[in-house]
Order: sequence, then structure tokens, then C-alpha cells
Amino acid sequence: MCVLVLLGEKDRYGYELVQDISARFEISEGSIYPLLRRLRDEGCVSTYLQESAEGPARKYYSLTDHGKKYRDSLVLEWQEFIKAVNSLIEGEENA
Repeated sequence: MCVLVLLGEKDRYGYELVQDISARFEISEGSIYPLLRRLRDEGCVSTYLQESAEGPARKYYSLTDHGKKYRDSLVLEWQEFIKAVNSLIEGEENA
């Protein structure tokens, strides 16, 4: 979900995603690339190469329309989960 949300803001390359997520919580660089491959295979992201002044061309990831719908469904599930957990924490009867 975090990767899809970040890609919804702008296209990014893999290491940039790792840095952006790692700034918020701990994540292994090795977990991002298999996830990106899976998201590409599922049609959620597309890729393109862009030249870099700092070295070889970088593979950028872009959110597809399918990826946007999937992201939106994940965000909705997350918000419902947060609401349910908060109601447990606050001792509410309605979950």
C-alpha cells in the first residue's frame, strides 16, 4: 500500500522508494524489488528507463489505472482496520 501511495504522488525509481519509506519506518531494500516486480506483473505499475546524470539509466515505476484502483481499495481497507482497532482501544462496543 505504501509503495502504491508514493507512486500515486509521482513516478519513482526503486531506491528512491526505499529511501522515502525508510524515512518513516524500517524496511529492507531487498523487500521492495520483489514487490515492484509483482506489482508490475499484476498490471499495477509500469516501468520505463530514464537517463541519470549520476550513473546508469534508472528504472522508474509509474502507477497504472489498475494500480490506482488497487491502491484505493487498500487504503479503504486500512482505514476500516484503523477504525476497528481504535474502537477496541477506546472500549467501544461498535466495531
